[in-house]
Amino acid sequence: MDQLLFNDLDISKEIKKAIVDMGFEEATPIQSLTIPLALTGKDIIGQAQTGTGKTAAFGIPVLEKVYTPDKSVQAIVLCPTRELCIQVAEEVGRISAHMERVKVLPIYGGQPIGRQIRALNKGVHVVIGTPGRVIDHIQRGTLKLDGVEMVVLDEADEMLDMGFRDDIEEILRHVPKKRQTLLFSATMSKDILRLTKKYQKNPKLIKVAHHQLTAPEIEQIYFEAKEKMKTEVLSRVMDVHDIKLALVFCNTKRRVDRLVKDLKTRGYFVDGIHGDMRQGQRDKVMNKYRNGKIDILVATDVAARGIDVPDVEAVFNYDVPNDNEYYVHRIGRTGRAGKKGQAFTFVAGKEIYKLRDIQRFTKTKIQQQQIPSLKDVDKLKTDMILEKVKATIDKEDLSKCVHNVERLIEVGYNSVDISAALLKIANDKNTN
Repeated sequence: MDQLLFNDLDISKEIKKAIVDMGFEEATPIQSLTIPLALTGKDIIGQAQTGTGKTAAFGIPVLEKVYTPDKSVQAIVLCPTRELCIQVAEEVGRISAHMERVKVLPIYGGQPIGRQIRALNKGVHVVIGTPGRVIDHIQRGTLKLDGVEMVVLDEADEMLDMGFRDDIEEILRHVPKKRQTLLFSATMSKDILRLTKKYQKNPKLIKVAHHQLTAPEIEQIYFEAKEKMKTEVLSRVMDVHDIKLALVFCNTKRRVDRLVKDLKTRGYFVDGIHGDMRQGQRDKVMNKYRNGKIDILVATDVAARGIDVPDVEAVFNYDVPNDNEYYVHRIGRTGRAGKKGQAFTFVAGKEIYKLRDIQRFTKTKIQQQQIPSLKDVDKLKTDMILEKVKATIDKEDLSKCVHNVERLIEVGYNSVDISAALLKIANDKNTN
């Protein structure tokens, strides 16, 4: 099926606003399939890998169904690990950023239980927890699940592998039988199928195909770069590798516009395309790109659909993509027809975890490199000028130029100093 734009989904304006803030434009395959179905109240089995956007796939329907005047727990999400629990809670928190009265609480081991009890006593709509700590609260009487209308089992296969089957079944015994249950798992083992048969009603199976990355000719590299340094790093990498045709991906339309402006200021021939532009505008930019009138095209994933330019030397992930599949599609735009290509990814802060998911998903190794220094850039520019000097000596008639150099020698300058001065002038011209 076609992937949906979030604007086309029947969801609240508050969630749509949060999605814009998060930089999402188009729903990923698992989101396109899951969200409309989950909103109807159907039980779902979602087979999808980590990093396919499944948190929003269940998080949006969960938040849509919350009735804020009722302060009891209305939805519970179970996760196998503390780390995933925190990650899911943070994302659901971002999605609910403009839903002021919605309370979301992560509960997991390793955090003082007293703090969690105080939060539960004040009233929580959505609990995101690890099975062990959820059981602990149930036994203490601090977590009541008799008002739960929606249960999500995230990474169910991991939870079973870690021995949480009895805990999951115990938790589900405290939840009303009349409920909606969403289960997500990377694999569909017999144990998972037994669980779905026992606890779900006529579930709909949603399976997202895993596109393998087959790109042996693409060198994949990442740089750890602070957010404010990304434009500088992009410039240095472009210069050091002498890249003539590049495609740069950003996660949001605003980022595209900002980066195009910044790169133009630095003297690059650059333009951008994104979903807010009319088709005629996009076609005009694409024609400039194909005809070599611009060296860098900056794009969002949606706008880049159908871009097929054979000589793209490098793809830059200015932002780590929100969906692992997007990484595969992005870097596949270089290294076409047996040519070699390069893919550079800029990683800021916690994005390193996203990159690890991408490596697991694509089963490839992305090599870390040091950000090129200004000395590296200067050396490359000098080397390029020297190559031009050699070619000019070999191929051009230099008799007039020799005469001018001889005039300088006659007044006391030596040929080495003259050459060095000309090299500096050429270098300064390239830099400015």
